Amino acid sequence: MARQANKAKEEIEVPAIDEQGINDVMNTMTTIQSEYNEERDLVNQLLGQAQMADAFGKFSQTVWASKLNFVKENKLYRNLAGKKTPNGLELKGTWEEFCSLLGVSDEKANQDLANLKSFGEEALESMSKMGIGYRELRQYRKLPEDQKTALIEVAKSGDKESLVELAEEFIAKNNKEKEQLKKENSNLQADYKALSKRNADVAKEKEELAIKLAQFEMKTVPLDERLEPFKKQIAETQSRMDKLFEEQRQYVDIMYKLMLEILENDPDYDPEKPYSLPESMQIALLTLNGSAVLTLDQARYVHRELWSKFDSDIMEAQQRQESLVNENIQDLYK
Repeated sequence: MARQANKAKEEIEVPAIDEQGINDVMNTMTTIQSEYNEERDLVNQLLGQAQMADAFGKFSQTVWASKLNFVKENKLYRNLAGKKTPNGLELKGTWEEFCSLLGVSDEKANQDLANLKSFGEEALESMSKMGIGYRELRQYRKLPEDQKTALIEVAKSGDKESLVELAEEFIAKNNKEKEQLKKENSNLQADYKALSKRNADVAKEKEELAIKLAQFEMKTVPLDERLEPFKKQIAETQSRMDKLFEEQRQYVDIMYKLMLEILENDPDYDPEKPYSLPESMQIALLTLNGSAVLTLDQARYVHRELWSKFDSDIMEAQQRQESLVNENIQDLYK
């Protein structure tokens, strides 16, 4: 006979059935359920009850999810490590193995846990009795917290018609807002491209104007006097660029913190499976990446232009500086 569950544990009521029938179902778990200590009682109980429930269809989905949640949060499935199934397969004590022993995929089990955490036992039990399926529950989980709370209250009342009507209203509203946001983001991208083009045009105009001004000054103002403010302008421009680059680095940090927040608050997130960030987050990342790429391209262009026109002069100046430094070092040791 299978061991009795701890009295403190929630018991599952099943119809009166043939005792030999239960024993036949439980025999598949006999090896695993032997020699466990008190900490493993729930794992034993859940495995046995799941086998009986699978046979007679009397197991509550809410109680199922509640017990699964306890096992996963406390990692009790690790207690199966080293045990062997009746067919001789040695277990490693993983969550996936435990779910497989219960006759479900870990994906479905994780869905059950996500539903439990999102709606609570009372509302989830009520929605289960209404016949609300996994597809609908998945949609409900994605709703904002205030809308989800409203659905939970309606679900507790047991009014399926009101629940479905309210859920459809929320989903339609959110889809409309999502489309509007997508449209606004598209417009923002177009504005950004137009602004980038305008900035490039302005930069080109300033460059042409600066060349004309320099040509005029070469004829009237001594070289040293013309170069002094120019060097100051270069330093000021570099300072502004440093500030802008620091802001971009901060944007990266902000986006990373937002991503961690999204992953932490998403009950469906599983680090071992592919995961897609929300579309609005992806669009923001594309905008930031576009800005970084544009900045990098502009910097490379300036550097190429500088070296194409003054490569030999720059190399000569660098050599002169190195020579002066070496001379100063030699003077120190004389």
